[in-house]
Amino acid sequence: MCGIVGYAGGRPAAPIILRALHDLEYRGYDSAGIAVLSGSGDGQHLAVTKRQGKIVNLEAALADGEPLDATTGMGHTR
Repeated sequence: MCGIVGYAGGRPAAPIILRALHDLEYRGYDSAGIAVLSGSGDGQHLAVTKRQGKIVNLEAALADGEPLDATTGMGHTR
């Protein structure tokens, strides 16, 4: 079953979204992803990371990538 979470606020969005995705794990899923709005002004871009399997796979991919300091984003499981 799918789950979608979002966050817009003053703190870094990625850790909050990942924690919420962990809360949705009981629903069953086969993949997860996160998208955050990074940068500012004309340099804004959507940073998307997605992985098959457990949310720990997504967390590992995020740890290996660029730091996500965005304060707006959303995540999903499916």
